[in-house]
Amino acid sequence: MLTLNVSHINHHSFILTGIPGMPEKNPWMAFPLGLLYTLTLLGNCTILSIIKMDRSLHEPMYYFLSILALSDVGLSMSTLPSMLSIFWFNAPEIPFDACITQMFFIHGFGVVESGVLVSMAFDRFVAIRDPLRYASVLTSGVIGKIGLGVIARTVCVVFPVPFLIKRLPFCSSNVLSHSYCLHQDAMRLACASIRVNILYGLITVICTLGLDALIILFSYMLILKTVLGIASWAERLKAFNTCLSHICAALLFYVPLIGVTMAHRFGKHLSPIVHTLMANVYLLLPPVLNPIIYSIKTKQIRKRIVQLFIRRKGRT
Repeated sequence: MLTLNVSHINHHSFILTGIPGMPEKNPWMAFPLGLLYTLTLLGNCTILSIIKMDRSLHEPMYYFLSILALSDVGLSMSTLPSMLSIFWFNAPEIPFDACITQMFFIHGFGVVESGVLVSMAFDRFVAIRDPLRYASVLTSGVIGKIGLGVIARTVCVVFPVPFLIKRLPFCSSNVLSHSYCLHQDAMRLACASIRVNILYGLITVICTLGLDALIILFSYMLILKTVLGIASWAERLKAFNTCLSHICAALLFYVPLIGVTMAHRFGKHLSPIVHTLMANVYLLLPPVLNPIIYSIKTKQIRKRIVQLFIRRKGRT
């Protein structure tokens, strides 16, 4: 009878984890996290404002970069509330509905970012393979349709996730492994079969992030073939240099993602701190480093940033 009653208990909140096994060290993370979020907002908002103000940057490549910056800001803002509540205010409890909402936005912005990286690979492919038709192929209308397609795919893929979690009973532990809510983390605490959740998550990852990575890889195989067909070494380097920023951004997104996936699948023997570190790297570093990469590697943006700082310095 006691077992029957316990099986009907369902938690109304989850407990988020800061530094596993060392909760007393949580306050030490407050300043670094605050710095990371500040750099994320400052860097991405600077990129967005420069592209908006400079009409010479109103080109397909920079439109996609704007969408990437917006998705980075959205991803950071999705993790910010729970991170601050743990490391700044020592309040690890999060309501069930708030956890599901955060889960939706974290996974959603992750799929959006992956879709944008695919779009940027297509942009580079057209620019290098057929530069004369670049402006006519990637018109504003086409870019808008690509953006809507990325958002529509994200909504269709991520929309079922909250319902898949909400149908599960949680009658034992309610302590999550991370400082934010993830589908694969929450479903492991359920007291019922999670086969549907596992299957849906696997299909989703393969059909979105996995397929996107393959498309990007195939695009760069075609780009490399085109670049190697250019006679001049100087022109080859110039063409390939236009892809470096996107290559770095793609590696920064997919390499930690693969690491987190492998750790969840095969690294059960690893320390919880390793899992937490890898998950935080996957979610926190790309939004911080993407603006830096594009500022350093993209001449036009670097030039505008230097001009912006010189102008402000002159005013003071």
